[in-house]
Amino acid sequence: MRAGLTRRALGAGTAGLLLSGLATPAFAAKRGARPWPYLLGADISWVPEDEAAGATYFEDGVRRDPLAIFKGAGFNAVKLRLFVDPANGYSKGKPGGPWCGIEDVIGFAKRIRAAGLHLSLTLHYSDTWADPQKQGKPAAWAALPFAKLVDAVHRHTRESLAAMARAGVSPDLVVIGNETTFGMLWPDGRVPLTIPTGNPVTDETHMKVAGAGGFDKFALLLKAGLAGAREGAPQAKLALHNHLGRHWPIVRNWMDNLLSRGVTFDATGFSCYQQAAQGDWARTFSEFEMRYPEHGFFAIEYSSRKRYLNDLVHGHANGWGSFIWEPTRHQEAIFTRNGVNAGEGAKPDLLSQGANGAEAPGGIPSAAPPAPRPPEDHGGRYDADPHFIDLYRTMARDYGLVPAPAAR
Repeated sequence: MRAGLTRRALGAGTAGLLLSGLATPAFAAKRGARPWPYLLGADISWVPEDEAAGATYFEDGVRRDPLAIFKGAGFNAVKLRLFVDPANGYSKGKPGGPWCGIEDVIGFAKRIRAAGLHLSLTLHYSDTWADPQKQGKPAAWAALPFAKLVDAVHRHTRESLAAMARAGVSPDLVVIGNETTFGMLWPDGRVPLTIPTGNPVTDETHMKVAGAGGFDKFALLLKAGLAGAREGAPQAKLALHNHLGRHWPIVRNWMDNLLSRGVTFDATGFSCYQQAAQGDWARTFSEFEMRYPEHGFFAIEYSSRKRYLNDLVHGHANGWGSFIWEPTRHQEAIFTRNGVNAGEGAKPDLLSQGANGAEAPGGIPSAAPPAPRPPEDHGGRYDADPHFIDLYRTMARDYGLVPAPAAR
């Protein structure tokens, strides 16, 4: 084991762990190996908001709770997202909110737990979307000196998870930050892109951002969030999020920099929307498992190539599972609306076939802010697409998550 690349012991809470009815598999004694049966998960944080707008969900012509549809299709896990003050950003101007604040998360988490599903949570340390192109500070933290910013991260994480615990919905898996490939809480926690990506925007441009704190400050912010999570949800596994699952050199550089600074966590989630070349995801997963055998990994976001990607992750003992991102109405959704895919449809597999916004290089502000968009209507009827429902049921059977049908 290389110096600086150790992580904390799994802790006494791991023994005999039963989460939402998911028994711990025998091989979980190996550090980094999946601690639960394979997670066939979905991030469906939009559902309560859409239901409030009048969305209804059907399967085979029968109206059903969307969680029942997902569970019946073989899904065993749900992931939600939490913002610091969504009324000031993510949910500003939306009726019925604030959405993805702590009260909304707790309310939906109670439904998820009642359905017997594994629960994961991603904390966005922002009032609105934190992603590769922006990691804006919450308004309440904007003027804080760095030491107090670290304290705010710790306190917010601990208090949010403690509130969930009091409500009986403590998550099983907590993700500290969203798409933090280039850091968080910019500019303090911003890190340079030191591995060439082939993007026309140069690394030099990225590194010249005024006030960037680099990996040292990024690591301190992560440590604060991780400490708060251990205090607020001591039984939970802890993960970080790198959005470039297709880019092993960047992943390796990022992991090595964090681990050498004593950042300790259990797993890394990779976004897997597109590849630069066929085999990119497979390379990252294989290299990751060899280099970091004490860490798990999972596909924290994906849409197209559903079976292919899940087979890749499932094929590794350290592959914890996957979470398709907002599959009721995003990208290649698994629901239809008015007879067509409820999302935008399947996206190109390779970057050369057309860039996906989810694969943005990150860190380079646009020349002008995007124009305001009118409110979208996400009410109406959503029908589970039988093709995708059957696909997930088949995966669930093949991965041993549900019994195979009895022979006739």
